[in-house]
Amino acid sequence: MQIDKIVGSRGRSAFLADLARREIKRRHLLEVFKTEEPIWKDEDHPELKDGAAEWVRKMRSESEARFESIQQHRDRD
Repeated sequence: MQIDKIVGSRGRSAFLADLARREIKRRHLLEVFKTEEPIWKDEDHPELKDGAAEWVRKMRSESEARFESIQQHRDRD
């Protein structure tokens, strides 16, 4: 059996269970993509109300500020 060549006879059940989980997830996603209703809803993501680019700039700015604060603290020690 080819599965046994790949995972060994002791790993067959786990391999098949994992394969089944992935197939179920794949089929579910295919069904979701077929629906007319939008998947993304603005009210679920208020952090992006000014656009994704602005959100990324804000995240980067916060990271840079945090890094500078850590550096300043280390420089004092």
